[in-house]
Amino acid sequence: MVDQSKILYEDDDHQVIWFGWEDHEHESLVQSNQLLVINADNAYLFDPGGAFIFSDVAAEVNKYVPLSQIRYILATHQDPDVLSSITLWLKATNARLLVSRLWIRFVSHFGFSDNSRLVAIEDSGKQIRLMDDEYIKLLPAHFLHSEGNFCFYDTRSKTLFSGDIGAAVFPTGERYLEVEDWDTHLKYMEGFHKRYMGNNAATRRWVASVRDLDIDRIVPQHGAIIPKEHITQFFDWLEQLECGTDLIDQIYDNALS
Repeated sequence: MVDQSKILYEDDDHQVIWFGWEDHEHESLVQSNQLLVINADNAYLFDPGGAFIFSDVAAEVNKYVPLSQIRYILATHQDPDVLSSITLWLKATNARLLVSRLWIRFVSHFGFSDNSRLVAIEDSGKQIRLMDDEYIKLLPAHFLHSEGNFCFYDTRSKTLFSGDIGAAVFPTGERYLEVEDWDTHLKYMEGFHKRYMGNNAATRRWVASVRDLDIDRIVPQHGAIIPKEHITQFFDWLEQLECGTDLIDQIYDNALS
């Protein structure tokens, strides 16, 4: 563990707390980050994680806010490392789950049947009003890497939770909390993005949609936080990256015949 939790932003009415989980005894598990936004008496949990880490994440969240105060659980997409704990979270809280409309009929396969607590995010996105004209904006990030995918921007803290966009995969023992050396960090991002992002058309469109936001930090679901000083480098790199279907000939050319 680099850390169990860390406050990334705090003022009188608002907190943003990062949770980062991995278990070196289970190297087959994907390291994942969760984010908790607390605004006045309401809390919002981003990408709650897999069932394996539920008890640890819930205990850590409970140090900051009673679970009963979680109003919404927001999912960037449908993968098990994002949502396989959702049945446990729905039992432990009164929260509703927001997820892409494409995945509404799929997420119940994680083991729950109360669809009244599911809220579909339409393709164009959505926003949750907090207070004083501040919002959590659910912004389209489709095909990066999921067909129905979103990122979440907290206007008050200027934090972008980007899901798998910006993810990094570290060798055992080399993980760190925040990017300091961009060139070193890039080698931990490149392979993941080339295979898991849809194509350059999707990366360019997403960068164009978020580049002008006032962002102090990008928090991906895997890997390290990207601080303000490296955000332009990240966008410039992602904008020109060939990935996914851009590389499909390479994948098939290497297939067994």
